[in-house]
Amino acid sequence: MLGDTPLLTDADLALVPGRVHAITGPSGAGKTTLLRALVGALPPGARVSAGGVDVLGQDILALPPEELRRLRRHRLAFVGQDPGSGLNPRMRVERLVTETAADRRRTSVPELLRTVRLPADERLEHRRTAGLSGGQQRRVALARALARRPEILLLDEPTAGLDAALRDDIAELLRAIAERDGIAIAFTSHDPDFVARCADDALALWPAQAPSSAPSPPPAPARPAAAVVAESGPRPAEGGGPVLSVRALGAHTGSGRTRRTVLADVDLDLTPGTLTGIVGPSGCGKTTLVRTLAGLHTPDTGTLTLHDQPLAASYRRRTRDQRRRIQLVPQNPLGALNPARTVGATLTRPLKLHFALPAARCEERVAELLDAVGLLAHYAARHPHELSGGQRQRVSLARALAAEPDVLLCDEVTSALDTDTAAALMDLLDGLRTGRGLAVVLVSHDLPLVTGRADRVLPLGGPLSAPSVTKQPAGSVR
Repeated sequence: MLGDTPLLTDADLALVPGRVHAITGPSGAGKTTLLRALVGALPPGARVSAGGVDVLGQDILALPPEELRRLRRHRLAFVGQDPGSGLNPRMRVERLVTETAADRRRTSVPELLRTVRLPADERLEHRRTAGLSGGQQRRVALARALARRPEILLLDEPTAGLDAALRDDIAELLRAIAERDGIAIAFTSHDPDFVARCADDALALWPAQAPSSAPSPPPAPARPAAAVVAESGPRPAEGGGPVLSVRALGAHTGSGRTRRTVLADVDLDLTPGTLTGIVGPSGCGKTTLVRTLAGLHTPDTGTLTLHDQPLAASYRRRTRDQRRRIQLVPQNPLGALNPARTVGATLTRPLKLHFALPAARCEERVAELLDAVGLLAHYAARHPHELSGGQRQRVSLARALAAEPDVLLCDEVTSALDTDTAAALMDLLDGLRTGRGLAVVLVSHDLPLVTGRADRVLPLGGPLSAPSVTKQPAGSVR
């Protein structure tokens, strides 16, 4: 319980050495809460109202702090849904992996990285996390967990942000280490194919109360008070010239001997009312591209224009209006949401910053924005740690929408959502772009989702690829 709100009810789970257990269910059902309970890490302010948690013969929720730390360090390993936020950005991968290893002298970092399907020829062990993609950070966190040789391995959405081939590889890896080392593995997942391929058994959870689990249908364009109607004046007409153009864009990650070119000669036009899909394997530069468009990653070459006006590469050199017009919904919302702010305060900030709305109107808009992304108004009083991964993703989207952008950059926004909620979120994005002329960019490893929704697809195939946009009907990939 969190206050009077039930987070989890009547959940029974027994972990067996050598077996892989899946925990499934819609966003907000309590999957992460259950997993975190197994390491004695309930959300702040939460309490157990019934039942108990016995882990390796210990009542883990009653252990003294020192004994709990010892148990976590030596016998348990937990990889969260946003593993990048748990990796020290100042440490190189080699030190991250060996920091808590069971035997540092006998731990081969390159071998562990190969185990989790990271390329051996790119010297990833010498990079810091900022030089890794989201999918690579996830696998480094898994390698770090395996280096501890735990008796129980707990993984929260281990395949989020990974392409289909890597998901299959991770499934085979988990099965192999469970059987070879006798580890009891439990993971949460929204991916039924991954569960079927990997798990020996599955526990399905359902929300303890009936939440608004899917975004409301997008309003008709003529509705004057719709949750996503702009406060900032008329929108650009749909069609016509591009709102954002990129020419000959090139970018790299890392520095020195870890420097790697990930984008080369990329041309891209984003037109009002369209959805552009960006696809490709983990590490090919998808996130680097959208971060570059948002002004968060400095390109090596190329030019950007917004509404036919030159756009500075760094967001610091862009005007406030230019920053408002391009909004990014990041892959890992936990690291992007201020943990000290409530959801309401997070959504109010852009309303005051860009539109100077009075307090009463801000409160109304916050409720409208939450409704637009499928969350009830009372979520405004919660902090990020009181939300599930999918709920945090929707709050992150609502924050971007609060700025009333012309361009919305979505980096794996459906990876932490169940199938129904992901489909409803895509319906919302469809309504935004057709009803308001919003240009949407969607980074995703879900190729059927992208090809079924996108007006055009930009494939990024590798570190030195030079792709171009294919202006073809939805469903086509070149």
